[in-house]
Amino acid sequence: MPPLHINGSTGEGGGQMLRSSLALSMALGVPFRITGIRANREKPGLMRQHLTALQAAIAISSARAEGTAVGSREVTFAPGPVRGGSYRFAVGTAGSVTLVLQAILPALLVADEPSEVVIEGGTHARSAPTFEFLQHALVPLLARLGGAIDVRLEKHGFYPAGGGRVAVSVSPAATMSPLMIERRGEVRSTRAVSIVSKLPFDVARRELEAVRSRLGWSFDTRNARVVDDAPCPGNALLLYIESEGGTDIFGVIGERQKSSERVAAEACAEVESYLESDAPIGPHLADQLMVPCAIAAAKGAGESSFVTQPLSSHSTTNSEIVAAFLGRAPTIESRGAKSVRWSIR
Repeated sequence: MPPLHINGSTGEGGGQMLRSSLALSMALGVPFRITGIRANREKPGLMRQHLTALQAAIAISSARAEGTAVGSREVTFAPGPVRGGSYRFAVGTAGSVTLVLQAILPALLVADEPSEVVIEGGTHARSAPTFEFLQHALVPLLARLGGAIDVRLEKHGFYPAGGGRVAVSVSPAATMSPLMIERRGEVRSTRAVSIVSKLPFDVARRELEAVRSRLGWSFDTRNARVVDDAPCPGNALLLYIESEGGTDIFGVIGERQKSSERVAAEACAEVESYLESDAPIGPHLADQLMVPCAIAAAKGAGESSFVTQPLSSHSTTNSEIVAAFLGRAPTIESRGAKSVRWSIR
């Protein structure tokens, strides 16, 4: 089979194009070649976290691959069968652990045996899902597709040092089931949590006060978590919304020169946009669900669908990667000005 060609410089043009391609390639047995990797970024080509995802994919599928170096702008990948087992990977920077898992977790759900995976790197990194998002928002939905996943945070890792560690246990699905989430239903609870490492407690207090002022959410001292296991200072603000349709989490990473009030304002703006729609699935969770739903559909599970906010460039590009590997495009139907229904069969 000639490799499927993916132009990595089109659409959103980020590292997710590689990660989604790796997951779909392994699960469906389709080789691919991706060119122009991150061509429009300030530092084009593979960075450490992208290379770690590629190396992890090679390990779990005994793949043949070319272009496996930092800075590479072209990768060819031909997978073998996905194999369970025990694996350990290290990003070596604050690159995101959760984004490495994005490349391999869907494939491990269709492996030949259970897996134990340990990944070291950033657990709370910029422009990436936090560990809590993985644990409370994404994993429960993946479990509904089939199999069982347990994730454990063994050590926090913040930008810029990283040094965190996450352990994951995966029991593959005997058969995959469809996932359908079409209504949010009643919002049952809301919660704000601020995590600080080697920073004044006042950082967390000010973030939570700003959330209370803007959203009206109450909190007490238990909403501020002080951790001492990270190698460098760090901060993450997490806003949880639990509804009948599930849990979504909106997180912002604190950075040097970014005030607590600005961190809170960014997180609150995402929550307000989400609540103004009737969508049960937020934009970041939608990004994470497309590939697993596509794999389930390709494995005979039937139609999977979810209602989310209007697709971002990131999500639109991810949807196009799904279409390339499955040979048919997902259906995207408008549900008014503030939501769409995404489905794949």
